[in-house]
Amino acid sequence: MLNWTEYRKELVGRIGELGKLSPDTLAGYQTLSNAGKKTDVLDAKTRELIALAVSVTTRCDGCITVHSAEALKQGASREEIAEALGVAVALNAGAAMVYSARVLDAVKAHEAVTA
Repeated sequence: MLNWTEYRKELVGRIGELGKLSPDTLAGYQTLSNAGKKTDVLDAKTRELIALAVSVTTRCDGCITVHSAEALKQGASREEIAEALGVAVALNAGAAMVYSARVLDAVKAHEAVTA
């Protein structure tokens, strides 16, 4: 099993290195990351729960470790995190259903060409 706290420390260090090599890239990322804080329409905990769900759907380990720590820091409970993850699971299943329909469309189109 991954040591998530150590991984987070290493990741932050590597991102710092990237920031030194390409400061505008890091600044642009930080602008995107902080955009919700400016309006504060969604509170920080809700933004972190959404970030966790998206982390799962995009399969981003770095996002998972950063946003897990932040969600806890913002007061998210294990139950709230589990519910957010349930949304991610449902969306992944939904996406698989949509893309399964696309496969059937592609098969039908290829069958028409070979018929």
